[in-house]
This record gives sequence, structure tokens and C-alpha cells, in this order.
Amino acid sequence: MKNVEQMLSELFREWCGQQPVSVTRLAGSGSNRTYYRMHGAGVTLIGAHNEDIAENRAFISFTGQFKEDGLPVPSILASDSNNGIYLLDDLGDTTLYQLLSEIRTREDPFPETIVALYRKVLAWLPVFQKKSGKNIDYSMCYPRAAFDRQSMMWDLNYFKYYFLKLAKIPFDEQALENDFSAFCDLLTDGDHDFFMYRDFQSRNIMIRDGEPWFIDYQGGRRGALQYDVASLLVDAKADMPQEVRRELLQYYLDKLEEVCPVDRERFLNVFNGFVLIRILQALGAYGFRGYYENKSHFLLSIPFALRNLRYLRENELIGFGLETLMGVIDSMIAKPDFYEHPSEKSPLLVTILSFSYKQPLPCDESGHGGGFMFDCRALPNPGRYAEYHELTGKDQPVIGFLEKEPAVGLFLKHAGALVGESVKTYMQRGFEHLQVSFGCTGGQHRSVYCTEMLAKSIRSQFPVTVETRHVELEKWEQNRFL
Repeated sequence: MKNVEQMLSELFREWCGQQPVSVTRLAGSGSNRTYYRMHGAGVTLIGAHNEDIAENRAFISFTGQFKEDGLPVPSILASDSNNGIYLLDDLGDTTLYQLLSEIRTREDPFPETIVALYRKVLAWLPVFQKKSGKNIDYSMCYPRAAFDRQSMMWDLNYFKYYFLKLAKIPFDEQALENDFSAFCDLLTDGDHDFFMYRDFQSRNIMIRDGEPWFIDYQGGRRGALQYDVASLLVDAKADMPQEVRRELLQYYLDKLEEVCPVDRERFLNVFNGFVLIRILQALGAYGFRGYYENKSHFLLSIPFALRNLRYLRENELIGFGLETLMGVIDSMIAKPDFYEHPSEKSPLLVTILSFSYKQPLPCDESGHGGGFMFDCRALPNPGRYAEYHELTGKDQPVIGFLEKEPAVGLFLKHAGALVGESVKTYMQRGFEHLQVSFGCTGGQHRSVYCTEMLAKSIRSQFPVTVETRHVELEKWEQNRFL
């Protein structure tokens, strides 16, 4: 029986006529799909595996239409529908959310450079929804062709069973079901003849060369315009300031008017209803992944979602006569247990540094001691090759060399899992510092690369401050000016 990597390797060979040099599984997400970065001579791409064949068909069909319409989505290079695998363009590793996490600070939590990227994203959204949406083959949608009443009830019950019940929020089930039904009446009263991306949020938008590229639209279907822009603007951990949210909503409406007529008053009258159902759906997902599957990092998003709900309630933007549902929301907002997970950036500082084993081992200057020290010397060494002598682990040729080595990906996977568990525990216990060190022979290539890769991973997963330091590279910089 062939495993996934073997099947992907065969498809890779059929597509480009060569065996891949390396196949490295990428970090998981909230889905059951698995992704691999595959390297060959002069080619890098992404291999995907998903046992849900119908979902694959939807993704491949939508991608073909989007490419035909000129939208920035990855190309499907090859596919094997029987085995649930396909090959995609490699768009890199930087999502809009990761970029935001890396450059935001306490003083400037939502920099103008990020707002400018959101404008670019929102300029594309009406093209997906209206221009390309009219060409989509909706018979390929999965699991449902439209975000209709049935879809809404699925989302609301997902919230009820996987968040309310698991979080032990009391409610009158029949009264809540009645409110769910009335809420669906409100949301289905309008034009729903547009393509709805379904999961239009910052983790599904890649940034390459300063431009957005879009992924993970396999759940798309017919729906209302409001849902996708609500999904992006109330994306929980993106933690967008309200004034930025208002400005970007108006920008989206300006761009929407370029492709179709818009009754702004009618749009805004039901917009907050779609904001609410999106938040409730997200809470259901956090509950399922966090409480049911014990993936505790999903619980870190709950306080951000509750803060959005509090804003809506305090400013009387939701209500709709749904007394039981509003009572449940008020109980959630007031429950102190939820705020044990930080709603602001955690006080934890994670310091990740590279060093050379030819020099004394680095000390923890915070005085806490402990932490992790990983030895990279068993990994393939770019320093043995003349073309890399003057480069470091930050330079693309060295990055490319190390990414092609399966041992490096496996090493980082295990190191990241160990550090990630400590970060979660340190956050829960209110600790302020964790130090992680990577050492190699010269402190120039492998340790620097591992430091940068782990820093990117931790920033993308946890609301903590991450600092990097490269001991040997600092010496280089100092010597340059002596």
C-alpha cells in the first residue's frame, strides 16, 4: 500500500519527468487536508492530499474558473482524483495573518502597511463574488450549493453543540432553536446570487511580492455579499481596531459599486447579522478543535471573538428581537473562564537565538534559566559548499538548500512541537520569558535558518512577543565597522 508521499512523488514525476529531491510535510491547520512542499531540480511546488473527493472536485473546478477569469489563485498543475491528491503552485509561507503578527507592535497594532494590503484584498473580493461568481459551476459546490437556511442552521447548531454545550453555557434549547429560526429568516431575506468564498480570512490569503493570493475556497457556494467581508473584518485573532474595520468596510463598498449596483443602506441593515453568524460559526470551530479535539491553541482565539461580540452588544448593533440568543451571548461575554486565555498579547517573551558551538554556550540573560538548546550539527551543512561560504541562513540560496533536505524539516517539526507545548503552558501560567537556542558549527547557516523558521511558526500560532538574535552574525556586523 503506497503512502501519501509515495503517491505525490509519482504524480510529481508524471508532471515534470523527474523524481522530487525532497517531500516535506507542512505544518497542519484547522482542516483534515495535508500539504507537502516538494523540491526537484529547478522546481518547487505544493502537494496536497484530501480524502474528501467531492471537496477536491469543488476546489479544482473553482480554481479553473478563477484562473480563466484572471484571479490570483494557485494553478492546479496535476491531479489524481482517485487517490485524492493534486499539485499546486508554491505561493510561499507568508499569510496575511503571519505578516500582521510579525510587524504589529503594542504602539502600532495595525500598521498602515497592513491596512494597505487589506485594501488590495478587498479590491479582489467583488471580482470573486460577482464577476467570476456568475461563471462558477455551482453544481460542484460541496457540501451544499448555497449558503441557505439549511447551511445557516448547521452553523448555528455547530455553535450550540460544540461551543455552548462544551463550554457549559446554560440555555433553554427550544427557545434558542426558535431564535435560530427567526435569525435565519432575517439573513435569507435578500439577494444571495453571488459567489460566497465561505472562509475569507487572513490565514487563507498568501502574500507574495507584496500582493495577495487566495487559497482554501473549496467550501464556496452561492450566498450573500455580506458574509465574506464580515469574515475578513471580524477575523478574531487579527484583532482589527473598530475604526479600521469601518474604514475598510466603506472601501469594500466603493469597490463593489464598480462591478454592480449597491443599496448601501440595505446592505448595512443586515451586515451585522452576518457578522454575528460568522462569529458564532467561528466559536463553534474553536470549541470543536479546542474542547473536543484538545487542540488548545484554538482556545486562544475565544477572547478575541468575545470582544467583538461585546462591541456589537454595547453599541446595540445586534439584537433583532432574539432575546434568548442575546441572553446566551451576554452570558458568554460575562464568563470569566474564557478570559484565562489572553485577549491581549501575552506578556510572554520568546527569545530564539543562533550560536556557534566553537564559542561558549549562550546564557539566559533574563535570569530564569531553563528553556531549550537544540544541536543542528547533525543536519546537512551548506557551509561545506563554496557557493554558500559568504551567505547565511537568512539568504534564499541557503534557505533553498535546507528546505530540500527532509532531515531539516523533520528536525524543525519535532523542535517546534516541543517548544509549542512549553509556550502554551507558559502563557497559561503567566510566565514572562522562554529562551530557545539553536547551535551549529559556525553559527552561520543551519542555526540561523532554524531560528528564523521557528520564530515565524511561533508568531503564527501564539499571541506572544518573539525576538530573534544571531550571536555570530552580530559579530560579523560589528567587525564590518571596526
